[in-house]
This record gives sequence, C-alpha cells and structure tokens, in this order.
Amino acid sequence: MYPVSARFLQRIVEDHTPITEVVLFRTDGSVERLDHEGGTVTVDWGAQCRRTCNVTVPDPVLIPRTPTDKLAVYGARLRISRGVEYADGTQELVPVGVFRLDEVTGDVDDGPVTLGGKSLECIVADDKFTAAYRASGTAVGAITALIQRTLPDAIVTSTAADAAIGPRTWDVEADPWAAVLELAAAIGATCYCTPDGEFVIAELPDLTTATPAWSIEAGEGGAYIQASRGMTVDNVHNGVLARGENTENNIAPVSSLVVDNDPTSPTYWSGPFGRRPTFYSSSTLITTSACTAAATLLLRSAQSPNASADISALPNPALEAGDIVRVVYPDGTKELHQAASFSIPLDIGGSFTLQTISAKEGT
Repeated sequence: MYPVSARFLQRIVEDHTPITEVVLFRTDGSVERLDHEGGTVTVDWGAQCRRTCNVTVPDPVLIPRTPTDKLAVYGARLRISRGVEYADGTQELVPVGVFRLDEVTGDVDDGPVTLGGKSLECIVADDKFTAAYRASGTAVGAITALIQRTLPDAIVTSTAADAAIGPRTWDVEADPWAAVLELAAAIGATCYCTPDGEFVIAELPDLTTATPAWSIEAGEGGAYIQASRGMTVDNVHNGVLARGENTENNIAPVSSLVVDNDPTSPTYWSGPFGRRPTFYSSSTLITTSACTAAATLLLRSAQSPNASADISALPNPALEAGDIVRVVYPDGTKELHQAASFSIPLDIGGSFTLQTISAKEGT
C-alpha cells in the first residue's frame, strides 16, 4: 500500500468529500491542472499495464485538432491523485498513477471530453526491438537495462532477491515488456509501474505471512459495505516444474519440481486435490538451484486463485494490487484477502469494489 498516515486511513471511513487532482504534463515541459468532472483509475494485477485511467473533463476546447494542441496524444502525460481534507484545512493527496495520454474524445460543441491513458509500462512495450536484443548478467540488472533502454531516466528498484541468469536473446519485433516479465518470473517476481511513475520488481506477497495493509471492517467506523464470495479450482496448481536450457552458452538442461508438500493444505500434492502441475521454462535458468528458487516463488501465485471475492467498500486510493487486506464481516468472521483488481473513482460517491484472488481465515 502507498505510504499514508494513520490519520488518512481514519478519514477515508468518515463522512468527507474526496479531493482529486489531474495534472497534465505537456511535451513542451509546461504543467497545468485540469478541471475534471469524474472518471476512474483501474488497477489490475494481471494486466500488462498495471493501471489505466479514464477522466472526464468539461471543456470541449480541449479536444485536440492539431499535433501541437495541449492534449494531443504524442507523448503528453497525466498524473492523477485522490485524497482527503482534514478539519484543520490541511490536505493529504495520494498518487493513483502516472499515465501516457493515449486517447481524447468528446462532443466538439458541448463536451464533455474523455481522456484515456495507460501507466508507463506501455511505453516500454511499444518500443519493439528493431534488432536482436541480448540480456545477460543478473535478472534485476537485465530488467533495469531493458526499461532504461526506452526510459533512460526511469527509476527501477527491486525488493526481490536477485540471481544470475543465462544469456537470452529476443528477435526483431519482440515485446520488451514481455521480456521484462520473463526475466522477473525467473526470480519468482513481477515488475510494474508504481503510482509515482517508478518501476518496482517484487514478489507476490505471501498470504500466509504478510501483514495486512488495510482492514475492511463492518459496522460503525468501518469501510465494509457488502461482499460476495466464491471458490473455484480453475487455474489452481499445486506444483511448478521450472526448466532451463541455454544452447547459446552450451549449458545442459536443468529443472526442478516444487510442490505443495504441506499435508494440512487443501492443495497438498499427495492429497485428494490431486496432482495439478504447471510449467515455466526460460533459457535464463541455468542451474538447478535457480530453477528451484523460481518454482518455489511461482508456486505461491499458482496456488492462490482457489478463492475469490468481490468486496464493496469505501474507496482507499492508497491500495495496491497484491496487497493483503483483512475483511471483518458483519457476523464477526475474519478473512485475509489478496487484492487482484479494483477501480478508484475520481468523483463523489463513486463505487469501489475490490476483486480478490485468494483468501484464508484471518485472526
């Protein structure tokens, strides 16, 4: 979750008028705030671009007619924030995304105008390889080089354990962001753009050990509105076979199978759930230990979609996809859920429904 004060978390469950801000960064270096009537920022763990935005502005004059107009879709960016105002008049704004402006449409006579954008992963993805590209060294170093190949000033940080990789070559026309995600998967992680417009390499938080980022509680002073709950075995796996073979360096094939070996787990490899492996293969894996490390971390996400929920709550713009939240239902039952996707409203009274990909009994 984006760092916010305890005061902020208390304020968002109180009766208040949210504050939203949309800032336009033009390609000529000028910056201005845009008046807006509403919109949403959607956050999705499984999407290539983690965040997308849709913003409604009232003035039809903003519809571009030439490439030099201030909302022309040739590299302009939006920074969007949502926050609160306190009784003493001070404000606390939380960034909910930095976006490349990709679309501007609307009624040229009366408005309104709709702005659409994607978070900055899209810039890396669109910069397709025009010559064969070779990565080597460590996963984090190779990911950083790929991102900064397109965005030289990009800030890239990692909370995942780095590891050496075998050399990997991508062909002309290949997608550099797909290459980033492949390299991240080799160390059991993913990569995404933060609400600040920076890039992070991180593992999926472990539902069994992570500290909940937020508590969604029923009753007075709580954020809970309602919830639906379900369970499915679709896309649930209890084993990961990771394999690597690097012919470029003449390295022999290596592999490692990691399974759910907890007899108390509902997806126990030797239990009634049965054996349901999934597979990961990359030439970046050049040792058995590297395969084991990747498979161990990939198993965490492979086991997770067994339970799902749609939780309606008061909006919390500081949440991040993958965060662990504690839900306290009206009957007092507690569960831990992992956030998969949600949309942050930019207007008063907008709905906020959190889709989760896994759940367990909480304490």
